[in-house]
Amino acid sequence: MNTTEILFFFLSAVAIFCACMVLISKNPVHSVLWLVGTFFAISGHYILLNAQFLAIVNIIVYAGAIMVLFLFVIMLMNLNQQNEPQKGFWMKLAGVISGGCFMMVLISLVRQAADLNNKTAMTTDGDIGLIKNLGKVLFSDYVVPFEITSVLFLSAMVGAIVMGKKD
Repeated sequence: MNTTEILFFFLSAVAIFCACMVLISKNPVHSVLWLVGTFFAISGHYILLNAQFLAIVNIIVYAGAIMVLFLFVIMLMNLNQQNEPQKGFWMKLAGVISGGCFMMVLISLVRQAADLNNKTAMTTDGDIGLIKNLGKVLFSDYVVPFEITSVLFLSAMVGAIVMGKKD
């Protein structure tokens, strides 16, 4: 086993462990912190795939901004056991059925991946996921859609400020 395989298996074990702890944790703040660990493990996988830009964006956007937002929402909701409504039989049954459907989809995906196991992707360049190449393509071929998207984001921010402003 080489170093890349060892790192892959280590990061996979960390991601699976943290994801299971998100589900198992009783405290919602602890669940959010375990989710941050999962995001860091996924960012490690991105680095192993030579996609440094995705790794950095995953850390900044998801582990940084969105998890802070989740923590603020959880703290503002003031969750405790007395306020939580009890779920009925039909809700539990719907959860079991949807979980079973999701498990069937995962099993079929694993079987398809096993059929495609002997085919490997061959790349000629080692700089496919680098930021330099992404920047060249983004600001040469896709400059107009990029600028339109930035104007849309700016208008969404202005709209959110106007809607949130008190009269």
